Amino acid sequence: MTALSRDVEVALAAVGAGAATVRAAYGGALTIHTKSGLDFATNADIEAEAAILEVITAALPDDAFEGEETGRRGGSAPTRRWLVDPLCGTLNFAAQTPLVAVNIALVNGSRTIAAAVADPIAGEVFWTDAEQAMLRAADGADVATSPSPGSRLVDVNCDGPLDRPFLGAQVIDAAFRAAFGPRVMSSTLAVAWVAAGRRAGYVSDGHVVDNVHFAAGIALCRAAGCIVTDLSGAEVGMGRGLIIGADAPTHHHLLSIVTPHVEALEQQ
Repeated sequence: MTALSRDVEVALAAVGAGAATVRAAYGGALTIHTKSGLDFATNADIEAEAAILEVITAALPDDAFEGEETGRRGGSAPTRRWLVDPLCGTLNFAAQTPLVAVNIALVNGSRTIAAAVADPIAGEVFWTDAEQAMLRAADGADVATSPSPGSRLVDVNCDGPLDRPFLGAQVIDAAFRAAFGPRVMSSTLAVAWVAAGRRAGYVSDGHVVDNVHFAAGIALCRAAGCIVTDLSGAEVGMGRGLIIGADAPTHHHLLSIVTPHVEALEQQ
């Protein structure tokens, strides 16, 4: 087993452990841990992160770990770090809306070298070794993902900080609605669905680099051949936000619609 395939196997085992925890808790009584505003964690978030950490530390104890709920903890490996969002879509989960994900990404320096996104309710896992993007179905079979703009559905992330202008619902203007069907759901699952051909694109404002919510999904889309940039069409991290298109024409069309809104925000 090569080092890279070992990383992928650990990612799959860890995301599977997290997904099993989330799936077992779905629909049951929850303990709520308030953060701020509408943001909160549940016992499922915390327990899933613990299950993921247990798998990673048992297999690769020298790697560092950063979880949404428990933060960073060290490892002796100087550049390897796992970014973990144990339950993306906590509000959906608490409302018994089955649009949630568990996502894991292994970053080595500035590169994501292994990632997995699990849909614990559907029993699917999207994974990548940075070369290929695959979907593991509930029966365990792996098939290559195939991006497609055919659905014309685009998820737009409407969450964001309250203390500064944020690109969200305002981008869903007449031009957007004439070309695409807007949707809003779990951010990680929505990004994975672009890689899988279930969404034509994804748009989000905010900071997405080295982010537990986005690292796995971005890696999947890049490996699948999607077009991934910031909101200005530059390399992700050069400016604000994220645009993912299933193909170049879709990305170009999204960019042409979003650009005026970005320019307006930057003038505020």
